[in-house]
Amino acid sequence: MAKRKFNLEYNLNAVSGPILWNAIGTPTGLQTWMADNVDVNENIYTFEWDQSEIRQAELTHCRVNSHIRFHWLDDEDPKSFFELRMENNELTGDYTLLITDFAEEDEVEDLSELWNIEVNQLIRLCGM
Repeated sequence: MAKRKFNLEYNLNAVSGPILWNAIGTPTGLQTWMADNVDVNENIYTFEWDQSEIRQAELTHCRVNSHIRFHWLDDEDPKSFFELRMENNELTGDYTLLITDFAEEDEVEDLSELWNIEVNQLIRLCGM
């Protein structure tokens, strides 16, 4: 079954750019809301949840204070990725977190809900 690309958008009111980037663009930041543990060896990130699930992702693209993109190493689709992108509204100063991910059609809703839970944790922990 082919994977489908989907996008999620989260408005983050009154958050500073450096705080948001630290949360999405660094292993320590990702560890506070996305996974229980995040380790990096060169451009391979190891994500661990509940000491039982471990997945590795290759950092494929990063532009500081803009976006970070990963490809899961166990994903057979070479075109799939997940990306965390921050955009600033110059008029209001607010940031939007844009998430792009891929999933099989019957898993898009579940994966979207998982992202919602994780981003809500990010919002709580960072005081956004």
